[in-house]
Order: sequence, then C-alpha cells, then structure tokens
Amino acid sequence: MRLAKNILALIGLIAIVGGVVATIKAQTLLAGFDPEARATYEHMAKVLLETGNPAEATVWKAKVRDGLTFDDVDQAIKSVATTMNIKNVGELPLGDQVEKMQGSPWRKLKIYLYCNPLTAAKMIDYSDAFSAYLPCRIALLQDKAGKLWIYTLNMDMLIYGGKPLPPELKQEAFKVKEIMQAILNRGAEGEF
Repeated sequence: MRLAKNILALIGLIAIVGGVVATIKAQTLLAGFDPEARATYEHMAKVLLETGNPAEATVWKAKVRDGLTFDDVDQAIKSVATTMNIKNVGELPLGDQVEKMQGSPWRKLKIYLYCNPLTAAKMIDYSDAFSAYLPCRIALLQDKAGKLWIYTLNMDMLIYGGKPLPPELKQEAFKVKEIMQAILNRGAEGEF
C-alpha cells in the first residue's frame, strides 16, 4: 500500500513539474508577443476544444434576427459598409452558383469582399503574408435549418497574435476590425 501511495505521489509530482515547465515555456515563447496574444490563443483553443472545428475557432458569427429576409440583410450589410466608408471590392453569390451547377435548389450564400486599400497596403508593407487575408470577407449564409447567419474572420489573431504591430498599423487594423464587427452585428439586426 505504501509503495502504491509513493508511486501515485511521484506521478502527481511529475505532473505538477511538467505543468510548471510547460507554463514557463509558453510564457517564454510569448514574451515578445502582443500582450493580448495569450488571451487570443486561449479563446481560440477553448472554441476548438469545444467544437473540434478549427474554422469555428477563427471566426466571429451572428445569428440574424428572426423575421429578416436574406434580401433585408443583404441591403443592411451594404448600407453599413457604405456608411462606415469601407470599399466594396466584390460580391460572390456562391449559393446561386451552386444552384446553377447542381441544377437544383441549394441554400443561400453570398460572400462580400471589403477593403480599405490604404490600410491593406500598410499591412502588406509590414508582411507580405497578410495579403492572404485580404480583402476582408463577410458571409451571409442560410444554415441547413433555414436560419440566416453572418460570418467574418476573427481579426484578433492578426492584430494581437504575434509580435506587436507598429502602433499606427495596429490602430488602422483596429479600425477595420470595428467596421467588420459593425457590419456583422448591425447586419444581423437589419440596421442600416
């Protein structure tokens, strides 16, 4: 019995030491990152562990208020974007395209592409890899149950997930984040 207790105590001690070492290592790795990086990655990990879906961990979404039609939300998205002065650089009616290609009805899905070209240029001047995230996308989607949702990329990883962005660039990126969240939230309420 005493041997079993000692073995269990040793296992517990090893687990505690391992946890401390892992925490110290994580803190060392994040030392040069933006102060919000840890919270950003913790949130992503939490959603990933809850859902098992990496896409869910990297998006913001809002359920559209009941009673609004696809066309109502389409107009609201466009209106909010115009009001907030972000450039519409394209729209992709993917649901309609799927319907045409299948020759049968399919869910509604439209992707909106928005960009502030000057901010985009600054992001790419900072890192060419940012070009893969441009332009910003909003998706208006009818789910399998017929409910409408709006999705967009969670920009926190891009803003806070690594070494701190230069202050001016971070401020520009934060403005775009505010615009995308406004389109998401106001669009879901049908606000113009």
